[in-house]
Amino acid sequence: MKTGARRLGVLLMTYGSPDDPEDMPRYLTAVRGGRPVSEEVVAEFRRRYEAIGGSPLIPITQAQAAAVEKRLRRDGVDARAAAGMRFSEPTIATALGGLAEAGRREVVGIIMSPQFSGLLMSGYERTLNDAAASLGADAPEVCLAPPWYRNERFVEAVSRRIDQGLDRLPAAERDRAAVLLTAHSLPRRVAETEPEYLHQLRATAESVAARAGLPPERWHFCWQSAGHEPGEWMKPDFAELLPELRRAGHRAVLVAPIQFLADHLEVLYDIDIGARAQAEDAGMAFARIESLNLMPEFVAALCDVAQGGRGSLLSA
Repeated sequence: MKTGARRLGVLLMTYGSPDDPEDMPRYLTAVRGGRPVSEEVVAEFRRRYEAIGGSPLIPITQAQAAAVEKRLRRDGVDARAAAGMRFSEPTIATALGGLAEAGRREVVGIIMSPQFSGLLMSGYERTLNDAAASLGADAPEVCLAPPWYRNERFVEAVSRRIDQGLDRLPAAERDRAAVLLTAHSLPRRVAETEPEYLHQLRATAESVAARAGLPPERWHFCWQSAGHEPGEWMKPDFAELLPELRRAGHRAVLVAPIQFLADHLEVLYDIDIGARAQAEDAGMAFARIESLNLMPEFVAALCDVAQGGRGSLLSA
């Protein structure tokens, strides 16, 4: 580690998850901005969480933070990293306080989504700034890392997972398997106010497909995990594409999320259980790419993002 290096804090921020089934009403209400949640929706989410044995998102994000810290320190950066949740413990405020106690005077907040939606994600920046304000004179200087969907190491990591994922399909079908690059669905009324966010998602899909060497006829960008809000959600949905792909001669499908960076409900239930059943009903072999989790190339991408955010602090 370089002598006299400035002491950097890195804060990985994501939604979090309920502590246990009894915490589900509180968690869902918080995610929905305080709006009440019906008993039917609470029961459905409890069923899904129980089906996957609970979400591993929090411990994985904490392990990602530890891996980022280890790599940065290996590279000579006096870094400490932590994970903070927006809707559960450990909160963003708790994590920032811990970094301040560890002597970090500069903290880069990284939203654990490479693409940025002002409507959906600006709450992270508000929460981070509020947490800093609550620390008073002890608060470190904080900044939010800009969108990082074009980071070369991130794109490379997803493309490698696609290569590995294709190997899980029957050998006879690999060369013609359809690859679905998915993002979390949105109500259309929301998506229409976020053209830049939609551009970032599609640009990510195009970059990943190009890096993975997928010809245009083999990959599709689509949506998954539509919610319970009334109204139209974004199309095409994963399930709607399957019959079309089957008619086009595809007998196998690989699902590759381009927005989810760790195992959690939308991966372990919506894809591994829900999407798998839909694919099998359509007569197609199914596989999902392994989540990025602690993949070294992905950890390196997060370190790039942290260092880039640090540059913003130094130039401020």
